[in-house]
Amino acid sequence: MSRKQELLLFVSGMSFRSVTAIENIHLLIEKFHPENFSLRIIDINIEKEEAVKYQIVAIPTLIRLMPEPKQIIIGDLSDTKKVVERLDLDGIA
Repeated sequence: MSRKQELLLFVSGMSFRSVTAIENIHLLIEKFHPENFSLRIIDINIEKEEAVKYQIVAIPTLIRLMPEPKQIIIGDLSDTKKVVERLDLDGIA
C-alpha cells in the first residue's frame, strides 16, 4: 500500500455497538498490518463538534479520509468482507 489509510471511527460512549465496532476495527487493522493505518476513535459524547463537522447521523460510523475517495461505513463493522471491499484492502495482507 502506498499511503496510510487515515480512519476516523465515531462511537457513542461504551455502548455494545460502539465496543463491537472498536474491537472489529482493531482486529482488521491487526490483520492488514497496523503500520498501514492511522486510526482516531471519536466519542461523540465528548467531541460533539467532530460529529457536526463530519455530519455523523448514525453510530458507529467509520470514515476513511485518505486515500481518497472518502469512504463511509455505518455499523459495527462485523461484516468484514464489506469493510475490506469498501476500504480496498484486498492484496495488502
